[in-house]
Amino acid sequence: MKAVVYEEFGASPFIQTVPDPTPPPDGVVVKLEATGLCRSDWHAWMGHDPGIRLPHVPGHELAGTVAAIGSRVTRWREGDRVTVPFASGCGRCFECTSGNHQVCEHQFQPGFTAWGSFAEFVALDFADTNLVSLPETMEMATAASLGCRFVTSFRAVVDQGRVTAGEWVSVHGCGGVGLSAVMIATAIGANVIAVDLTDEKLQYAKKLGAVATINASNIPNVAEAIMDITKGGAHVSIDALGHPTTCVNSISCLRRRGRHVQVGLMLGDHTRAAIPMDEVIFKELEIRGSLGMQAFRYQAMMEMITSGKLKPELLVGRTLSLGAAPEALMGMSGFEGIGIGVVTSF
Repeated sequence: MKAVVYEEFGASPFIQTVPDPTPPPDGVVVKLEATGLCRSDWHAWMGHDPGIRLPHVPGHELAGTVAAIGSRVTRWREGDRVTVPFASGCGRCFECTSGNHQVCEHQFQPGFTAWGSFAEFVALDFADTNLVSLPETMEMATAASLGCRFVTSFRAVVDQGRVTAGEWVSVHGCGGVGLSAVMIATAIGANVIAVDLTDEKLQYAKKLGAVATINASNIPNVAEAIMDITKGGAHVSIDALGHPTTCVNSISCLRRRGRHVQVGLMLGDHTRAAIPMDEVIFKELEIRGSLGMQAFRYQAMMEMITSGKLKPELLVGRTLSLGAAPEALMGMSGFEGIGIGVVTSF
């Protein structure tokens, strides 16, 4: 099969012919129909993830059809249309049996713990626990866009942030994660403030429902600006970028007993970023991380999609071929444009 491969961190990826994967006993092989371009793949390519073993095939936001089935798989058949959470649980450990597959101690992550979906085929472990069936009416590009950023935002807003109608929610960073969070929080009935450095992304956030926007390149104190708009601070704030500045702004803009959700990855030099712990204590703030979403939680999200309350297709940006993926991956050093780029031609 053809696949995007890099042999050194930071070195140019290239298209290479590699052996077709075979399904593990409890897994499947999926023929790719679409796979998203995510900044997490860029972090892995840069060497920020110590678990990556070279040579490596990136890619973790995927959708396709089941092409081969392992001997112990019972729930799936060849030809089934599927997607999968990027953080997949083993189904057997304590965290999985308590419903927290996203933090499984033995989790499988395509594109990180194993070769990923920038290829014609990908092997996926723990299929019965993690595969998600796709509606026949859903485009594969839309399904792939769910795989990381949209589902992560759904869990961050709904499960971790516990956003309710009428609350003020600030979203820091309007890439794929941030715009997804704007859409989801708006659908729940929250008042969303979008923060970014570019007017183009902020205008798109308004189209998705943001009631106010802040261009952080023009505002000297983002937290104070949010305090003024909300007359006391956000109830929930989400760092969708993953940078010390956005993290601190997100925490500092909260009202008393507010909830901060860290979604953007803090990697490389930012792994141990300082946070304003004095504010956390004196305001009794709540700080939560959010990593992906369990497969069984997709049903609630899918029902909101099929009812028209959520429209993830609006977040799909450019589509491209597998051959264009290496250049696109390297280009993410400057952050992605509006929407989620998706490979749809293999």
